[in-house]
Amino acid sequence: MTSPHSPITATMPCRSCDMEISAIARECPYCGAEQFDTRSSALAMRDMPSDKRALTTGLLCLFLGVFGAHRFYVGKYVTGFLQLVTLGGLGIWMLVDLIMLITGQFKDKEGRPITEI
Repeated sequence: MTSPHSPITATMPCRSCDMEISAIARECPYCGAEQFDTRSSALAMRDMPSDKRALTTGLLCLFLGVFGAHRFYVGKYVTGFLQLVTLGGLGIWMLVDLIMLITGQFKDKEGRPITEI
């Protein structure tokens, strides 16, 4: 019987040494093996569409693109600042971004395509 103050936690076997560990452990306390492949989960996230909206991004690019507003919106702060100080590469960078947005190739800071209207 468990005491009323002890938390019940799920366990699982370690991917490497098969010792019982917490199901939310990032690495095994016994052998040190990483339990979650953060690189592959990040790559899996790249296939998912961005939570940023294409219509909003497109309107920002069209009307405020020379100031990099669309890049700030999608989380690309460094290139947004560069567009701000260069006035969107004198409009050329903004035009390229607009074309990429229309063709569905523009991505957010995590590399996910901005496709949802």
